[in-house]
Amino acid sequence: MSISSLLRRPIAYGTSLVLLLFVHSNLLQAQQDVNTSFKDLSIEIQAYPTGVLYGLRFDTGLGAKSSGNVRLGYNMVRHRDLGVNEDERGGGFGGSLGYRYHLSPSKEKWFGGMRTDVWFNEVEWKNQIGEIDEDKGTTNIVVLQPTVEAGYVLPLGEGGWFLSPSIAFGFEINVVSDGKDVGQGAILLVGFSFGKRFR
Repeated sequence: MSISSLLRRPIAYGTSLVLLLFVHSNLLQAQQDVNTSFKDLSIEIQAYPTGVLYGLRFDTGLGAKSSGNVRLGYNMVRHRDLGVNEDERGGGFGGSLGYRYHLSPSKEKWFGGMRTDVWFNEVEWKNQIGEIDEDKGTTNIVVLQPTVEAGYVLPLGEGGWFLSPSIAFGFEINVVSDGKDVGQGAILLVGFSFGKRFR
């Protein structure tokens, strides 16, 4: 086991804990600040080199310049030969909890944040593909995926509709694995969400 793999789990758990503390403290603040109320409902797609995340997300104001979000979604995995095995593909359902800090009190334009996902994936893998001794199987994994993100909320007219491109960086960590090892590691995601804001 490499030093980098030993460091990944403490980083992931630490990021998740910090995220939960941020959300908790801002929920307490939001109870005293009625002017921060807003609700976003949106669809979100994030692409990364070895897959695509599809999600339905809900955002709500937490403070003067902060918001929290929850996402439920599906992770389509296509590691190909970039994982541990010659071919890895599959997917699974999961969700995330996130926090954003907005540069504007309107919670439009630029933001930065962090998010932790948990995915329950089933990955089919193959080795020696096309050979007489081709080896294949299925691995079930629970993936913890902490990321930091930056993006922009672009209002579309006066009806509350918006488009929000974003970029995120973090790690995929297989915290539970039932079967042969499959790929994990650093991840870069480019995505966008489209939705409606309710005040």
